[in-house]
Amino acid sequence: MKFVLIFGPQAVGKMTVGQELEKITDLKLFHNHMTIELLEPFLGFNTEMWKMSNLFRGEIFKAVAKSDQAGLIFTYVWAFDQQEDWDYVDKICEIFESKGADIFFVELEADTDERIERNKSPHRLEHKPTKRNIDWSENELIKTMEKHRLNSFEGEIKRENYIKINNTKLSADEVAGIISGKFNL
Repeated sequence: MKFVLIFGPQAVGKMTVGQELEKITDLKLFHNHMTIELLEPFLGFNTEMWKMSNLFRGEIFKAVAKSDQAGLIFTYVWAFDQQEDWDYVDKICEIFESKGADIFFVELEADTDERIERNKSPHRLEHKPTKRNIDWSENELIKTMEKHRLNSFEGEIKRENYIKINNTKLSADEVAGIISGKFNL
C-alpha cells in the first residue's frame, strides 16, 4: 500500500498532477474537492461542511488503508502556519502507516501569476464547481496566500520520501513522471 500526499496552494495543479499520476500508476486519486463539492451545495462553506468533509475523508482513508488496493493519492492545501493542519496530516498518515503503507510527500509550488491563470482553466472549473465564480475564487486564492504560509520552508519537511517541485513551467504529465520516477511508483 502506498499513500501519496500532494500538497501546495490553491490552483498549483495538485488535482491535475494527481490525475496524471493515477494514469501511470495503480493508485487511485482522491482529490480534496471530491468531498467539498459533495457537501457545499447542502451546507455552504461553513464549520459543519468542513467537519463533515473531514469525517468522510477519514472513513475513506480507513477503508482504503485496510483494503487490498495499491494505494491512494490525496491532495491537500496545507497551511504550514496552522498546527491543526500539521496534526491533520499526521493523523491521515498514521491511518496508512498503521496498516504498513509507504508514505510519499509531494509538494508543489508555482508562481502566483501562473496559479491565477490556472484558477480559470476549463479543466479546473469542470471538476470544481465551487471555483466557477472566478472573482470569488481568485480573491480567495489571494486572501489565503496572504493569511497563511502554503509552502514549506527549506528543511521543514522531515519525511524520507519527500519531493518539492516548482511546476510553474512544467506540464502535469511531466510532474507525474518526475514523481513516479523519484518514488518508483
